[in-house]
Amino acid sequence: MKIVVFVFYCSLAAVGVVAQNPTEPQCLQSFNGTVGNGTVGSGEQVSSSTIRSINATDANQGVAVDREYFYSIENYSITKHRKANATALLQWYGGAGGPIIHLDGGVVINGTLYAPHSNYPSFPETSSVEEWNVTTMEHIRSYSFGINRGSLTGSIRTYDRVQEGQTQPYGLSINTQLVRFSSGPESPFQYIAQSWIFPEALVSENFSPMSNSGGSFGPDGWLYITGHDASAAYVLQIPSAGSVLIWVATVDLPDIAGQGIAWDRSAGAQGGNGTLYGISRESRQVVEMRVPLQTCRPNTKLPVGVVLGPGEFIKPDSG
Repeated sequence: MKIVVFVFYCSLAAVGVVAQNPTEPQCLQSFNGTVGNGTVGSGEQVSSSTIRSINATDANQGVAVDREYFYSIENYSITKHRKANATALLQWYGGAGGPIIHLDGGVVINGTLYAPHSNYPSFPETSSVEEWNVTTMEHIRSYSFGINRGSLTGSIRTYDRVQEGQTQPYGLSINTQLVRFSSGPESPFQYIAQSWIFPEALVSENFSPMSNSGGSFGPDGWLYITGHDASAAYVLQIPSAGSVLIWVATVDLPDIAGQGIAWDRSAGAQGGNGTLYGISRESRQVVEMRVPLQTCRPNTKLPVGVVLGPGEFIKPDSG
């Protein structure tokens, strides 16, 4: 059974796209996801600091953020808050018996809140992307994927855990995927352009028995993702070749425990460096955090392999 990771990495205008500072250097080497070099590498441990924690009843599945507001997200409710003073302004409520069953975070793009949705923990697994107008907080559109790929979260996810009332795991954690959608005439999520899996070590050490829960591209161009419960975010790079994402760093986030995250990339956020929003399910709070950015931009066009001339050939079984 497949599970897909959903970080809105799409070809929509501005979706999954991060403005790059042309003065920032690109990383000049490829990272194998196991050895850090002091700047980038999964061995690198990055510390964060909490700016504020805000009480928010809906802070149970994730959070989205734009220039002036943040949005706390529950299974079937979303509350809009003013960033400046945390005042709750509007709530959309779907109700326990409605068609919206299990939201998992979101992202705001050009006045629209896009949220991954599934019927978790029901079976067979179905998924959709739901849309809200952030001005009125009215639900405006739905894009259904049916049972094509499993349960959509900040990623589509699979679990090693056997859920109540089931006889087999709800998918498998190792099958979690990051999917890049491309638009078509009927939907901005009509086609799957590419997909990647997560490094086995990341899944076994930090996801299992659950899965990836959230993800957001940072102001530095790197993809930050979270698990279901761990107080950390994992920095990933799209590989130059192959299908396995490259794990380059781990960020300690002691005041949250997994779930949906969102980078505030607005110009006013920490002088343009951005702040990271997450949630604490236990305390029902939205947490704003300051996270040191990576010192170079991800480079997905690095050379793959080497070309050798006569006398330099390497026997395939020698290394």
